[in-house]
Amino acid sequence: MSGTAHAWFSTALQKQMEMKVYGHAGARVLVFPTRRGRFYEYERLGLVEAIQDKIDQGWLQLFCVDSIDAESLYSQSIPPSERIKRHIQYEHYILDEVLPYSETLNPDSFLIVHGCSFGAFHAVNIALRHPQRFRKVVAFSGRYDLSAPVSEFRGLFDEYYDDTIYYHTPNHFLPNLHDVHLLEELQKLHFVLTIGNTDPFLSSSLQLRAALDQKNISNEFYIWEGRAHEADSWQKMVQIYL
Repeated sequence: MSGTAHAWFSTALQKQMEMKVYGHAGARVLVFPTRRGRFYEYERLGLVEAIQDKIDQGWLQLFCVDSIDAESLYSQSIPPSERIKRHIQYEHYILDEVLPYSETLNPDSFLIVHGCSFGAFHAVNIALRHPQRFRKVVAFSGRYDLSAPVSEFRGLFDEYYDDTIYYHTPNHFLPNLHDVHLLEELQKLHFVLTIGNTDPFLSSSLQLRAALDQKNISNEFYIWEGRAHEADSWQKMVQIYL
């Protein structure tokens, strides 16, 4: 399945952005790529093929977006405060451009947000911040605190920290969230989280699950054998959980 390519000049990002759409009907699935990944990565990793039957039968329609991680959260050429600002512009691109466009192709449909590895962070973060826009979150092998180093993975803000980073760190802001209206919206969501039992981000996922439970947010949590942080594992996961 080759999908259909879409591109336009993003006003939020001031650059040309690309996206691929797979399928014709069903629940819309906003798919974030892994770290610095491209819009065609989901297909390249064999994940489109893994659920091709669901796509062909009109159960799922995938909207696979591009990332700008190399010029935002994973950039080392700009200060940390600018990295998070660029990430916020990316969030506006998703909310104000991608989602409305997806609705023109498939209106009034159930909306799922999904990602693997760094894409799982994007999926969880945007859903927690804007729960009224989504119905379900499916996140594989995610890291939900980018500020602290984990194993061989560095912290992404070089020890810089401010309120903006706090509100884009799920494991920081969710446990302290007390806004009644926002919690009511979050409690309409359903989260599906997976992680390998030797994945360095296991602790991060466990912290997120504990916060979801504490806030009475519906969730399923699955621990897989081994690291399970690779395409072969995600192909199996996506068949079960998406």
